Amino acid sequence: MSTLFDVTTEAPAATTAVGPRPPLLIALDAATTVTGVAGIGWTDYVHAPAKNLHERFARQLDGCASFYRNADYVVLEGPAYSKNNTGADALAAMRWMIRQDLWKRGIPYAVINPQARNEYATGKKRPVPAGVPKNKRYEVGKGMVRDAVHERYGLLTEGKHRYDQSDAYILLALGLHSLGHVLAEVPKAWAESALRGVEWHNLPAVAR
Repeated sequence: MSTLFDVTTEAPAATTAVGPRPPLLIALDAATTVTGVAGIGWTDYVHAPAKNLHERFARQLDGCASFYRNADYVVLEGPAYSKNNTGADALAAMRWMIRQDLWKRGIPYAVINPQARNEYATGKKRPVPAGVPKNKRYEVGKGMVRDAVHERYGLLTEGKHRYDQSDAYILLALGLHSLGHVLAEVPKAWAESALRGVEWHNLPAVAR
């Protein structure tokens, strides 16, 4: 069932982990229209189809907060500096509004660059083979991340917003790994390189 923000009212139960119970961490692949959301064992999204940008901001911020308001930590995808399109300014503004809200709530958050996400999923910062046509590269790259989520974590994201959700799940796994909670085995070299792309903010001194 969907709400005003097109988010589900219940998240599936988290998977059982071995060892210390991981913290409640929520991952956001933020965007002005569709934000992918992930927690352990589940994914979802916030859809804000309004034409007015201010209304989309409001719907996204309220919808995202409905997921992270009780979280211990939040991870967000950071900007792709290689992209400078007409929507970059609006997306940057929305990400900073989320970060400001997390700061006000006292929730520590990390910003993860997109290349670190790709590397944690596939072992490569730019995983799409050189021979793939330019008009297919975006979808092929997103599909590779989605396949990694399915193969490694047993979670298959489906539907129109499947790539937003699979991106969020890799952000979740990488964020948890940086806090010492590994959801599934990842090649050491991949993890070590990807972890350098995780930048935490607002952490309590004891957790630094």
